Amino acid sequence: MTQRPTDPARATLMRDKNFVWLMLGASISLLGDQFTLVALPWLVLRMTGDTLVLGMVLGLMSLPRALFILIGGAVVDRYSPKRVLMLTKYVNTLLLAGLAVLVLAGGLSLWTVYLLALAIGLATAFSIPSATSMLPHVMPRAQLPAANSVMMGLRQLSMFVGPLLAGVLIALYGDGTSGSTAGRVPDALGLGVAFGLDALSFALSAWTLAQVRLHPVSLAAQNAGPAVHEPVFHAVKSGLRHLWHDRDLRWCFLYWGAVAVLITGPVQIALPVLASTLQLGAAALGILLGAHGAGTLMGMAVSGARPGLRLGTLGTTMLAVDGVVGLLFMPMGLISATWQGAALLVTIGLLGGFIQVTIFSWLQQRTPPALMGRVMSMFMFIFLGLAPLSGALTGWLMRAITLPQLFMGCGGLLVCLVLGALAASPMRRVTDQLAFK
Repeated sequence: MTQRPTDPARATLMRDKNFVWLMLGASISLLGDQFTLVALPWLVLRMTGDTLVLGMVLGLMSLPRALFILIGGAVVDRYSPKRVLMLTKYVNTLLLAGLAVLVLAGGLSLWTVYLLALAIGLATAFSIPSATSMLPHVMPRAQLPAANSVMMGLRQLSMFVGPLLAGVLIALYGDGTSGSTAGRVPDALGLGVAFGLDALSFALSAWTLAQVRLHPVSLAAQNAGPAVHEPVFHAVKSGLRHLWHDRDLRWCFLYWGAVAVLITGPVQIALPVLASTLQLGAAALGILLGAHGAGTLMGMAVSGARPGLRLGTLGTTMLAVDGVVGLLFMPMGLISATWQGAALLVTIGLLGGFIQVTIFSWLQQRTPPALMGRVMSMFMFIFLGLAPLSGALTGWLMRAITLPQLFMGCGGLLVCLVLGALAASPMRRVTDQLAFK
């Protein structure tokens, strides 16, 4: 299990200029990302009021990210992660700055939103593997646990603070109207400022990344490594073969795929719609997403303090957590005040944060080092690849059913999935015992 970094380890990190520059850039970029996370769905809803269109926009962002993320990892291995990450930051700066200008000028059309969403998703397919590959090329191996702990904490903190700031910003600068005026969408000023701040965050983080120096040893190992010349599709095939022949991994990945379909779409599509029914509007969406981020941060802290906390085996613990999440998900569509949704999402986030760290640690300890990148990227692919399907399905369903029915149905199906896995699969027998040592 992951050990908690000691204070001397943290102090050493803060004296490393490379890490400080990397941490500063990541903090700026992560915070900026949360502005777009809140502003983009709100923009689509204010333009069209159509949940199906919202599902299509989010799907256009998610689909290229899912399809190309494994190729993005191969490009990062072949070239420098810093070079690839710098390029994605420049591209995102231009894309979001253009979106901000179009929103403020009142020249935004729906097809332009579709194109920009597609381009942002494609850039993300390369930024995710490059960003997650930077630390080993920058930090000594002995400092990686402490460095990763700090970076993961910053990510969760941004998921708490960012949505709150974005929601308040859009609400403060919004006009509160329900129709477009002079070609501009409602809340255009607040939305434009939000996208502009995200563009600025990419530009600033690119500047901080330019100050980071990769270790010469890491560069030499990267240029000489066998993975550089290995065919991409052959490497993906061998990783899939490894997953299929490991019974516990096979069942877990199938189960996680089903959970992703049931939960991802409602979170992406239904939460913005739910927030629009509450009195606080865009601020309500920021509060709901911020509450979930705060709960996730607390759950990760609990997992770090009590890494061996289990309800029987690892498998039964995982299923029990998901069962409770399903029960908490069911009443979401019935809430009438923002604080009620925030209370539910804090609890859901706490449980999710705890099990997320537990699963990541189990996967990292179970997987042979030679297959680590492929197994972890395929774990991400489950959620990134199924997100467009789940989002589109949710948007389509919401044309025929109500919000309470959607949340009740998804939560109930998750509970049924848990009960089915307990009764008819080996999931409950998955333990912390490692297949690879």
